[in-house]
Amino acid sequence: MGNVLQVNKKKEVARIFTLEIRNQLVEQFRCLEQQSESRLQLLQDLQDFFRRKAELQLEYSRGLDKLAERFSAKIRSSREHQHFKKDQNLLSTVNCWYLVLNQTRRESRDHATLSDLYNNNVIVRLAHVGEDVIRLFKKSKEIGVQMHEELVKVTNELYTVMKTYHMYHTESISAESKLKEAEKQGEKQIGKANDVSTSLLRHDDRQQRRSAVKKMEKMKEKRQAKYSENKLKCTKARNDYLLNLVATNALVAKYYIYDVSDMIDSCDMGYHASLARTLRTYLSAEYSLETSRHEGLDQLEGAVDAMDVRGDKHRVMDMHSQIFCPPAHFDYQPHMGDEQCQHLGAQQPVQTELLMRHHQLQSRLATLKIENEEVRKTLDATMQTLQDMLTVEDFDVSEAFLHSQSTESVKSASSDSYMSKVNVARRRANQQETEGFYFTKFKEYLNGSNLIVKLQAKHDLLKQTLGEGERAEYGTTRPPTLPAKPRKMQKPRPCSVFNHKLFNGNLEAFIKDSGQAIPVVVESCVRYINLYGLQQQGIFRIPGSQVEVNDIKNSFERGEDPLVDDQSDHDIMAVAGVLKLYFRGLENTLFPKEHFLDLMSTIKLDSGAERAHHLQQIVVTLSHPVIIVMRYLFAFLNHLSQYSDENMMDPYNLATCFGPTLMPIPDGHDPVACQTHVNEVIKTIIIHNEVIFPSHRELDGPVYEKCMAGGEEYCDSPQSGPGAIDEVDNGTGPHTSDDELEQIEAIAKFDYVGRTPRELSFKKGASLLLYLRASDDWWEGRHNGVDGLIPHQYIVVQDMDDAFSDSLSWKAESEASSGPHQEDRDRTSSRNRDRSSPCEHRQHTPEHHYGDALGRWLHIDFVMIHAHSSQNLKKCRLTQVF
Repeated sequence: MGNVLQVNKKKEVARIFTLEIRNQLVEQFRCLEQQSESRLQLLQDLQDFFRRKAELQLEYSRGLDKLAERFSAKIRSSREHQHFKKDQNLLSTVNCWYLVLNQTRRESRDHATLSDLYNNNVIVRLAHVGEDVIRLFKKSKEIGVQMHEELVKVTNELYTVMKTYHMYHTESISAESKLKEAEKQGEKQIGKANDVSTSLLRHDDRQQRRSAVKKMEKMKEKRQAKYSENKLKCTKARNDYLLNLVATNALVAKYYIYDVSDMIDSCDMGYHASLARTLRTYLSAEYSLETSRHEGLDQLEGAVDAMDVRGDKHRVMDMHSQIFCPPAHFDYQPHMGDEQCQHLGAQQPVQTELLMRHHQLQSRLATLKIENEEVRKTLDATMQTLQDMLTVEDFDVSEAFLHSQSTESVKSASSDSYMSKVNVARRRANQQETEGFYFTKFKEYLNGSNLIVKLQAKHDLLKQTLGEGERAEYGTTRPPTLPAKPRKMQKPRPCSVFNHKLFNGNLEAFIKDSGQAIPVVVESCVRYINLYGLQQQGIFRIPGSQVEVNDIKNSFERGEDPLVDDQSDHDIMAVAGVLKLYFRGLENTLFPKEHFLDLMSTIKLDSGAERAHHLQQIVVTLSHPVIIVMRYLFAFLNHLSQYSDENMMDPYNLATCFGPTLMPIPDGHDPVACQTHVNEVIKTIIIHNEVIFPSHRELDGPVYEKCMAGGEEYCDSPQSGPGAIDEVDNGTGPHTSDDELEQIEAIAKFDYVGRTPRELSFKKGASLLLYLRASDDWWEGRHNGVDGLIPHQYIVVQDMDDAFSDSLSWKAESEASSGPHQEDRDRTSSRNRDRSSPCEHRQHTPEHHYGDALGRWLHIDFVMIHAHSSQNLKKCRLTQVF
């Protein structure tokens, strides 16, 4: 009970942490919105200011003082002014506003030219800047909302995979407890059998006791297999959790470190430059009117020149550091008893899957980086174009004051061709079009960079794990890759005795006749793709070899399962093609044609929840066998879509592949018009499959499992291929005594846990006795009184000096012997050794056995230190090459 409470507490901590991030994202929008409102208020104040100043030019001496005092009093209560009083640090735009007020107090005369210039130039520019601020903020907010949705999505996915991992780990613990319980019951049964002498029991009683013992042994074997399968599922689920964890942390870090900054930049785009142009217009008018005000105007010009987009952005973020500070990384939440903290399980058979996934990610990342780099170049070029548009030096109005200070000259200046309404409208249209293109590319760049960050994080973790697994030298902290197990013997299924065809047949009739709730072709193909193809790019979209598709199909038709072997030697695209071929060839399509119009009416509903509810009402009217197959298939497709970052098959792409197969368009309907709606229906079912289909409690039947595992065992045939080992008796048959074999001592370099009863388990530093070399990867030996197989890469031979001394003595005696009899004996012995099998080595004499062992030492590298020492002359290093 305490463990369950602890797990629930960890889940609640993760949920609360996710909720805090969501609240922080909401606060970010609120802050940016306040910042935008502050800018609009600033622009509005500036417009009011210049409009009012134009009106007050006739009341120069008294009106300007009142105006300056009015706005000075207003800003004293502003947030920026309070901040300025604390650290004397203002936003560059607000600082310019302060200097404008100071300069206003120095104005001493009124002029009509200046009044008209204010009304026809400055105020219009400020209005345009205000429109730009509103438009840019809306577009930036749209992208920000998308980024927030992406963050919420990845955090939700992280929470989901964490729950999946906890669920599988709970099942593993349960299976382990059942196994221990079965072992205890077996011990009790054996004890009871030993308590009563078998001679005192009747024949029937003895048979019953033997039968009970055998049943107990079978139960133990089943629970041991169940425990191993659940353990592997737990490892896969934890790997998915760790990969999602590192991807989520990388994406969150990127958002807070880079994306937030870029989003603020997009909000600020052109704001400072446009405001600078407006203020420079004002500066030009002021310089032309009165040279005596150069001192104050020089200060204002310096402030305008010092407008700093980056500096203002940093000041805003510093002022609101709590909401812009990146959150802490998501910590790994191990399930109770899981000691492999934040390390991917890289043992076989998971290592092969991880290696394949690493190569796929590497290829995908290379392509994405090239594409995203091109997008970035386009984005930079567009930004430069916008900067050129926004930094046009059109603020010089000195020509208006060259000849006359009359109103006519100002009007002629304001009606200049550059500032004409037609030219202004054209320039602004070009600017807005360029802005639209910029934001399109900006959105594309962010999406691409987000995907790269997630995939790169997964790639780096896989590379680190696989790289550590390859270091097999003595003294490394991680064991080498396990030697390959012998391949299993392919045992064909018995020939089909069903009365109905598998392909191009009736699904319900086949299920009823065969008793298979999920047809074998569906279950086997789904399992194979789950093991080897979840990350395969373009799966179900790229066709496989038609020859292999036909071969696999024919095997299934013969009653065999060509995918039952765990070796991934089949083309994954061909396996996917067989699965689609099966559903495409059904006599009655998976979705009955009489429900086609009801299914198509789903498109009229807006929300996904309403569509899922409508589809659920349609699905419950179907027969139970079909619902079970649908539930299994769409749960698999939903799981496959979760790897869309790597396989590029999101729910819509999968729906495009399966729509024509599962829901063909009946005659009398327009295929072109209906196909898009069909794909949308299939997409909805893939996304909301858990809502649409009944659960296992509501409808009993097979349910798709995300983490599948395949059984492994050694092959008894010596022709199993590379790595096969002849069958040994495992201590049940007669053994040659230890004294009859030349034993070699070895020390374990790493901990090793045997994967089958034939393999010995040992700890690092354990002493091992080696009998003979069974294959390139295995020794036959003994540990703690038990004989079995020992992996070569996990040990180091200890008594090298003694072996070398004996080899020198043996060589000297061989060379001293001469004559044809000795040579004949050597040739005869050599031929006998060549004909003997590895298992026959156990019956050789010690001399023959040690001669074979010496034959394995190919070269001797002497290392002599201090030649005058006879003790050190014996020191050498033997390098064993097999």
